Amino acid sequence: MTKISDLTPVEKDLYLWQGDITTLSCDAVVNAANAQLLGCFRVLHSCIDNCLHSAAGLSLRYRCFEIMREQGHEEPTGQAKITPGYNLPSKYVIHTVGPIVSGRLTDQHCELLKSCYLSSLKLAEENGCKSIAFCCISTGVFGFPQHKAAEIAVSTVKDYKKTTSSDIKVIFNVFKDDDLMIYRNLLNC
Repeated sequence: MTKISDLTPVEKDLYLWQGDITTLSCDAVVNAANAQLLGCFRVLHSCIDNCLHSAAGLSLRYRCFEIMREQGHEEPTGQAKITPGYNLPSKYVIHTVGPIVSGRLTDQHCELLKSCYLSSLKLAEENGCKSIAFCCISTGVFGFPQHKAAEIAVSTVKDYKKTTSSDIKVIFNVFKDDDLMIYRNLLNC
């Protein structure tokens, strides 16, 4: 398990960490979810959605089922829901549905991805979170170009922190080496 206190900020309240998000101890980790919020439907798939649901345990899937049943419709792209972390070292999981890019990247894709970050940050703060870890939302099977997604992630978080009185600590969690290099360049570290 890695604690946020084990990490060194790259700048005030911003962190970059390469590792398994299911082992990160912070207040909230962000799940790049599908619109059903029920976890990945591909057995043993290595996506973040499957990894988080598997590590958190069946209670997470059941709580997501309850949320969706109460809501009565799929989760809109760019929005977020919060659940307990159950068996994860994080207190909460924030589930956000990123845009699916199949073809040319559009301004709407970019605005929806920005909304994922903003919705997650606001929901985390509403629930008293002092730290949040973002995975690389939409860059896996959802096809969002990695570099553009990272640019949106970093600029959205920085703008949010400038325009609010937020002192929430934000961890950009990467798993792949190429994502690490992209974020290092964007964060000048």
